[in-house]
Amino acid sequence: MLKDIAKRQDVSEKYLSQIIIPLKSAGFVASIRGAHGGYSLAKDPEDITLKGIVEAVEGDVTILDCVREKKHCRRAGSCTMRDVWCRLDDTISQFLAGITLKTLADDAKRNEKDRPVKYHAMTF
Repeated sequence: MLKDIAKRQDVSEKYLSQIIIPLKSAGFVASIRGAHGGYSLAKDPEDITLKGIVEAVEGDVTILDCVREKKHCRRAGSCTMRDVWCRLDDTISQFLAGITLKTLADDAKRNEKDRPVKYHAMTF
């Protein structure tokens, strides 16, 4: 249930309810109705990337409009910096795509063992 997830993750239920909608629309989360209902992952954690999560919640991760489409800048064809922005954008995209929910969960579990204060791993 959202209230349980919110409490476990130390975030407000209102905030979580705003995040869960796009995650459900993206097919990452499934909802179950009824007395024992709630939310669960709809995909294997290895198949959910940080890039997918960020794009579902925030939209396109492209850093500048001209990187996505040249038509957004009249100087795109001659701009020296556009190549830099395109390479940076590609690096960010690849980095986020290389981190899965399983990786994050495994890291959280490992960190939990190393911390004297109780830390809750990201779970749905």
